[in-house]
Amino acid sequence: MRSPQDGPGSGPDTDGPLAEQLLRLTRRMHRAQKRHLEPLGITPAQSRLLRTVTHFPEPPRMADLAQRLEVVPRAVTTLVDALEANGSVRRVPDPANRRVVRIELTEGGRATLKALRTARRAAAEDVLAPLSTEQRAVLGELLADLTGAPDRRC
Repeated sequence: MRSPQDGPGSGPDTDGPLAEQLLRLTRRMHRAQKRHLEPLGITPAQSRLLRTVTHFPEPPRMADLAQRLEVVPRAVTTLVDALEANGSVRRVPDPANRRVVRIELTEGGRATLKALRTARRAAAEDVLAPLSTEQRAVLGELLADLTGAPDRRC
């Protein structure tokens, strides 16, 4: 195995195949989530926005969501439009500045979030089924190291 001090071409390329495996795994997980979310009438991007809304102490502004999701504001508008149409969120005026619009989760949105958690767990189980409990724990630790985030089971 190459050490970090080794330069390019100093040994076998282990990073390229590993990167390809990670991409395949990501695509597989995305397909599994999409399959499990479809009966709920929600896309993975809408799911992500709904979950993101819950991480704010108060209803976020569209710009806050765009920043947190690392997308352009127009993408958030499209997602909010769809989620508002299905009753998961609503636009509310900011009490301190009536020109600012905030995005608030509805009761329907909270019910959708519960269903999303179940769907995400089922999608993860589809992908992780071949792994033992110990292997899953190791994978979780490795992914936490790679993402720089704590290992959260959500």
